[in-house]
Amino acid sequence: MSEDLGREMEHIGSKARNAQRRLMGLAPDGKNMALHYMAEFLRRDTGDLLRANRKDLRMAQKCGRDEAFIDRLRLDEARIEKMAEGLEQIAGLPDPVGEITGLAYRPTGIQVGKMRMPLGVIVMIYESRPNVTADAAGLCVKSGNAAILRGGSESLHSNMAIAERLRAALGKAGLPLDLLQYVHTADREAVSILIQMDKLVDVVIPRGGKGLLARIHKEAKVPVIMHLDGNCHVYVDRDADSGKALKIVVNAKTQRLGTCNTAESLLIHRDRADELLLPIAHALQEKGIEIRACPASFPRIHGARLATEEDYGMEYLGPIISLKIVDSLDEAIGHINHYGSQHTESIITENYTHARRFLREVDSSSVMVNASTRFADGFEYGLGAEIGISTNRLHVRGPVGLEGLTLQKWIVLGDGHIRA
Repeated sequence: MSEDLGREMEHIGSKARNAQRRLMGLAPDGKNMALHYMAEFLRRDTGDLLRANRKDLRMAQKCGRDEAFIDRLRLDEARIEKMAEGLEQIAGLPDPVGEITGLAYRPTGIQVGKMRMPLGVIVMIYESRPNVTADAAGLCVKSGNAAILRGGSESLHSNMAIAERLRAALGKAGLPLDLLQYVHTADREAVSILIQMDKLVDVVIPRGGKGLLARIHKEAKVPVIMHLDGNCHVYVDRDADSGKALKIVVNAKTQRLGTCNTAESLLIHRDRADELLLPIAHALQEKGIEIRACPASFPRIHGARLATEEDYGMEYLGPIISLKIVDSLDEAIGHINHYGSQHTESIITENYTHARRFLREVDSSSVMVNASTRFADGFEYGLGAEIGISTNRLHVRGPVGLEGLTLQKWIVLGDGHIRA
């Protein structure tokens, strides 16, 4: 390990810790003011942000990145406006910090309850998407946390431009600039150092490819909120509405190809295959989607490829979808729980009992009825934004918003009480 890089990362961690402690007693109005300034500065400097993003796009194209990657990296006026709207939505949400719940008297006369508090210093490691810079900063400030952000080298110019505006907004609101720090170095060793700084960092949240996530899962000494894959399923049930099925499947797969909540696997009940298999397959193919079909469906779909066992567990992040005909709801649930990544699954059905079973028995962080998997998103869930989507079983699951960036401590209120 480079001693200079180690000292630099520890210095960043120390500054974040000190800044976060100064934020602990701040009233919600001060944090909300900073969030509104953040939105204002992003809108004001849209042109500068787009120019910075074009530098990253040119480099990505020069390196031969695929279209899904380019799409994740690209900013436009609409996406910058959505970032600003997300910050304003966060400002309008109730502040979870200091919330007291469950306060009750005990037989001894003391009152016992729980209070929400920030997690502390959060390291966010992410790739490609510049909007994560704004989402993470906004959610961390509102929830009373300090954020150390380390984006990928492919989005360096975009991330630095966004972070510069966000830090300027903190300064205008009178908050410590070190609440938000961006790690500029592309040295991979910086990540290894950050995720082992358990005295200065409280939580690591990675968003990126399988290689990054597997590495962090292996090396981190700090608790990690993460998911490894986004192999999302849509199941067209025996009792599905045909129009809803076609519309939802196409949207779930094609609305954006490179996101973790894009559908990668399609299941169709055998009783509906004669009616729906070809219309759905043709609609997907018209959008440029390659179908990897099971042995039962493969001969029926012109241009399909025969699916392998590996296909059923793939997160393609591109114009490919696996397809399988199933004999029952039980088989669909079993297939999803076996091959899925516990991210997001949807059932298309008009059968209330089937919908309830699917909601109960599918083991994923978001489970939907008659809706596109593309809704699995903090903004769409009313969280303002998300700092990531967790498939963890401890602490938080699904899109991680404000409450997911806090924890609860016990509080006791007495009036001179002593234990006998």
